[in-house]
Amino acid sequence: MIRESVVLRVHPGREAEYEAAFRAASSIIARQPGYSAHTLHRGIEDASTYLLTVEWESVEAHETGFRGSVDYQEWRRLLHPFYVELPPVPHYREVDLTRG
Repeated sequence: MIRESVVLRVHPGREAEYEAAFRAASSIIARQPGYSAHTLHRGIEDASTYLLTVEWESVEAHETGFRGSVDYQEWRRLLHPFYVELPPVPHYREVDLTRG
């Protein structure tokens, strides 16, 4: 299991529109092969920022599967117009802290 975590900056004043669009887009990502779960958190200090976290079975499920799909084009159409800029989207693997 890997986790994609990205900070997204939305154009100020468009937060409510973005959240509505994200609700619609959630079903797109949720039906992707290799998808497990996602969360969207809104910034407290800066209400125009969001933290998106998505759990995938593998990096390939995200990068090749989802991003290479027709569904991704719809995801982009719904969400990308709200972003101030497109940030890098890094992936993370959990560290096993029980092992010495």
